[in-house]
Amino acid sequence: RLLASTAWQPTRDMRPRSTSSGVATPQSGACHRTIARLLASMYRLAAEQGLASAQFSYALFCSSGRGGLPQDDAEAARLYRLAAEQGVADAQHNLAMLCSLGRGIPQDDREAVRLFGFAAEEGYVDAQHNLAVFCEEGRGIPQDIGEAARYYRLAAEQGFAEAQFFYGISCEHGKGVPQDMGEAARY
Repeated sequence: RLLASTAWQPTRDMRPRSTSSGVATPQSGACHRTIARLLASMYRLAAEQGLASAQFSYALFCSSGRGGLPQDDAEAARLYRLAAEQGVADAQHNLAMLCSLGRGIPQDDREAVRLFGFAAEEGYVDAQHNLAVFCEEGRGIPQDIGEAARYYRLAAEQGFAEAQFFYGISCEHGKGVPQDMGEAARY
């Protein structure tokens, strides 16, 4: 039920295609790789200057191995941490995912909960859902079904389908909230 962090993926139109002339076109794989390398290089330079959004973006390249970079979760974690410390909710969430999975950094559910909490309070829906799962399962914090229901509801109110399902189940069975069949049916 925990959402896996998704790294940047090319759009369908950017799939490699052959060209009769051999020239790189916007749809050709060679052009896509060149643009990705250029972007990675630009994000790296801006990240080195401390720009939080660039630290986050370059971390995406590191975690996915795009832009001609080797896949490097440790470097991604370092960059996510820098951006997270500057309040970037996306970075807080992605770093929490790496903490929970033990990818690139030691596995630490308590730190994951802390980071999910920062991002969740900023309204980051994936973090709200993941924090609900951690509260429900007692991962990194004592199990708290009431807090789980609260975070499921926050994510559900933003249209997150899986959170809607689990919040509806909570309402139906009175798990962490008063039993309310009307509220359960709404979700």
